[in-house]
Amino acid sequence: MKDSASTDPVLCELISAFTGNVTSVEPIGRGGFTDLTAVVTADAGRFFVKAMRNRPGGRRDQMLRERAINPCVRSLAPALLWSGENGDWIVYGFERVEGRRTDFRPGSDDLPVITELVNRIGVLELPDVARDWQETRWDWWADEGAPELFRGDALLHADVNPGNLLIGEGRAWVVDWSWPTRGAAFIDPAMLVHQLIAAGHTPDEAEALAADCPAWTEADPAAIDAFVIAYARMNRHRALRNPGQPWLGAMAEATEAWAAFRGLRWS
Repeated sequence: MKDSASTDPVLCELISAFTGNVTSVEPIGRGGFTDLTAVVTADAGRFFVKAMRNRPGGRRDQMLRERAINPCVRSLAPALLWSGENGDWIVYGFERVEGRRTDFRPGSDDLPVITELVNRIGVLELPDVARDWQETRWDWWADEGAPELFRGDALLHADVNPGNLLIGEGRAWVVDWSWPTRGAAFIDPAMLVHQLIAAGHTPDEAEALAADCPAWTEADPAAIDAFVIAYARMNRHRALRNPGQPWLGAMAEATEAWAAFRGLRWS
């Protein structure tokens, strides 16, 4: 799908309406749930382009949410410069930034930048457009009564991972605001801890790094425990349903190691 998307004449025509004559489309590996992510070079310049089949449902909703939040997060995210849609496609053209994915592994020089970016997310004000975007992703997997611990008034990115935190020359970005939500402030630092464990840190090392995040240190430990239990259940379910994707198994193992470290029973 992604290979054919870059040459789809309907999509190319939609893009060129904003960029002028397109001279190259370079698909890139980011955006696992998007039909096309590419660097497009055209008469009007170079753009990072994200496109998705225009069909009702969650994936279209993600695109609309990303468009709505972009003006509110431009201190961290590349600017959305243009957007368009027709009956087949919805497409966005972002400012093209030069940056590399961050390295979450032990000993990485990126670790201070990573925690700084998570803290910068944490101080963003909750905009009016996000007030109805209550975080519910982990509710189904949580123990009875626990979802209330995930509520709050923080603006969450809720997809903290190495590919979404980019480092460039003298600047860093948080990209892919596909599903921002309103919830408890500790959730983004908690997602950071999970990703650090998956990258090779021990759970105690990962939590020690998260201690640089006020939203983590100020959180109720019971809320963190409830989140870890729900996340362990979610990740194991995903891994079992998708045995051909070993990265899901690795994510499940990381969450389960974290639960064991905190002395939690999740199964």
